Amino acid sequence: MPILPQIIFLLILAYASWLFAKNIIQIRKNIFLGIKEDRTDQPGLRWKNVFLLAFGQKKMFRNPLVAILHFFVYAGFIIINIEVLEIILDGLLGTHRLFLSPLGSLYPALINAFEILAFLVIISCVTFLIRRNGIKLKRFISKDLDGWPHSDANYILITEIVLMTLFLTMNATDRSLQLQGHEHYKNTGDFVISSMLVPLFQNMPASSLIIIERGAWWLHIIGILAFLNYLPYSKHLHILLAFPNAYYASLKPMGEMDNMESVQNEVKYMMQPELAPTGEAAAVKFGAKDIMDLSWKNLLDSYSCTECGRCTAACPANITGKLLSPRKIMMDTRDRTEEVGRNIKANGGAFKDDGKTLLHHYITTEELRACTTCNACVQECPVSISPLDIIIALRRNLIMEESNAPQEWNSMFSNIENNFAPWKLSPDDRDKWATEME
Repeated sequence: MPILPQIIFLLILAYASWLFAKNIIQIRKNIFLGIKEDRTDQPGLRWKNVFLLAFGQKKMFRNPLVAILHFFVYAGFIIINIEVLEIILDGLLGTHRLFLSPLGSLYPALINAFEILAFLVIISCVTFLIRRNGIKLKRFISKDLDGWPHSDANYILITEIVLMTLFLTMNATDRSLQLQGHEHYKNTGDFVISSMLVPLFQNMPASSLIIIERGAWWLHIIGILAFLNYLPYSKHLHILLAFPNAYYASLKPMGEMDNMESVQNEVKYMMQPELAPTGEAAAVKFGAKDIMDLSWKNLLDSYSCTECGRCTAACPANITGKLLSPRKIMMDTRDRTEEVGRNIKANGGAFKDDGKTLLHHYITTEELRACTTCNACVQECPVSISPLDIIIALRRNLIMEESNAPQEWNSMFSNIENNFAPWKLSPDDRDKWATEME
């Protein structure tokens, strides 16, 4: 048996695996540019989130039809790739349908299940292509997605269709060769979907069928390896990151904000000067100006974003025509993280000031001021992302570092400081309305 195809396959597999590992390691480094934050408490509840939100796609089922179609694509990606194990072993060992003999009658049942899923994936991807490019739902034609993001989604859907079609073509031509009695192709019986394609190939000579079957086999596995290495550059990285992102999601009640210890200390030292540390105080930074001031979970959120736009569609500020788009906040954060990562890599592990920051150069003051902190974006996200955490951190920097706030806000801050409430009323006068009532 010629060994050259096995050598070629081994080289392709090794290179694809090395390249994928290299890109994932770089993304991991980028994520951990963020500030350390402990998200390991209550592991039982965290695993529950993984199974409900990531595996079960709980939030997707608010729209049952779309959720079912998405589940077909998701299940197809996870389950059909079990079949990839056989292809990889066949490629390395020079065998054909390695699992047929060990699995016996279970083998056709598995392949039939894979084929049904493959067919459902094709139907779902075609439907999603129509929704994105034909029906043009508002959240898919937003200017947030101009350029590459719009194309990225289409490329992924088309790739899924091609990969599933190659899988079915491979099985159909394999069965045609079985029916012609070719010695290398073991009898598997008919498969539920590919058997409908067999008549297209039945009258072809064996030499042509072998070329088509082998061509589909090689293109299928090379396509999967190429798809794997496309993920780090695509919004579809959420296929992998949705699981850790669900695990590390905040377990606090929605709407509960983290108090800044540095601010609490400032107030404490003002009220009790004797508690203030002696000597030269270290510089304190309030809020976040760039990605290094955000937590690693914020950066993981940005890489996990699916760009589906459910957050923006639910945002009351966006609905009323304001500039804020939570989806854009996440995309901008990821773009800046990528840029900083490249900067550090190019400069031998040290960041060289490039004159840019996440605040102002990527995300504007107007966007941040539009946020009502209502948590609609957090509630809607299917993969447990919190754009609000990033918005609050950047807005804190605007207010506390740059003193950059509208006059209305400054008046409110002054009232809170002097009157302990947002209103310009003395605390002593606050209950007068009650004393004037009989």
